Amino acid sequence: QVQLVESGGGLVQPGGSLKLSCAASGIIFRVYTMGWYRQAPGKQRELVAEITSGGSTNYADSAKGRFTISRDNAKNTMYLQMNSLKPEDTAVYYCNARYVYNEYWGQGTQVTVSS
Repeated sequence: QVQLVESGGGLVQPGGSLKLSCAASGIIFRVYTMGWYRQAPGKQRELVAEITSGGSTNYADSAKGRFTISRDNAKNTMYLQMNSLKPEDTAVYYCNARYVYNEYWGQGTQVTVSS
């Protein structure tokens, strides 16, 4: 059974930082491209950042320079370090794993940026 479990979300003030984690089980983690997506109320889900099995990264323009995606294959875990957070970063953040025709999603973790 595949599980992707996000953690680390919460309430933070503008300019603050959060680090999200995604713990995976039931998949051969090291071969999967892993990604963070987010969905704000009334908006479509969008890619934030992704990291391939080889460690190549891709960021949405809104995340460049502020967010850093990483993975630890030994721990089957992916991370998203988010700095200089803005109110517009408020959303549910989802973990995604994909490999060939297989794709899985986590349940999401809420990130709220507000003073």
